[in-house]
Amino acid sequence: MSLVTLLPFIVLIGAMFLMTRSAKKKQQQAVDMRNQMQPGSGVRTIGGMYATVKEVNEDTVLLDAGPGVDLLFAKNSIGAVLSDDEYNRIVHGIEHDLKSDLVPDDASSLTKTDEPADDAAASDDKPVDLGKKDADDKPSTPAGAKDEAPSTPAGAKADEEPKKTDGESDAK
Repeated sequence: MSLVTLLPFIVLIGAMFLMTRSAKKKQQQAVDMRNQMQPGSGVRTIGGMYATVKEVNEDTVLLDAGPGVDLLFAKNSIGAVLSDDEYNRIVHGIEHDLKSDLVPDDASSLTKTDEPADDAAASDDKPVDLGKKDADDKPSTPAGAKDEAPSTPAGAKADEEPKKTDGESDAK
């Protein structure tokens, strides 16, 4: 047999070796993570339930899922051990105070003015007229102008409904 015919088999065996090696490495990391669990740690099960570890045994874990709710799980069913900050953020909605890392809400803190940008805009009490008027609004007349009759076609009355043609009915 020549080297050319054996090369694909060698590459295939090498790939299988690397894949099993990485899988074993991940499996060992998961076992180490589960062995480091302590009572009081926040965990997420492989089913997606968040709970607090109450008791750790050799093959099982007793979890506190809520007031008066204790559940017994196999150690293999623990998907992740969470840090305290992450557990509190997910379960209790408590955000870690990172005010120093946040960007300010407005640019006033970046400039040297003492007045926020919203206060400057709020100081104008006049409403802005954009020239739009509702159909129901009547234009205001100047003080010296006479009220003119509404512009309606001759002979048409405002209270009159349009006349019906044949085939139309009153039913709605």
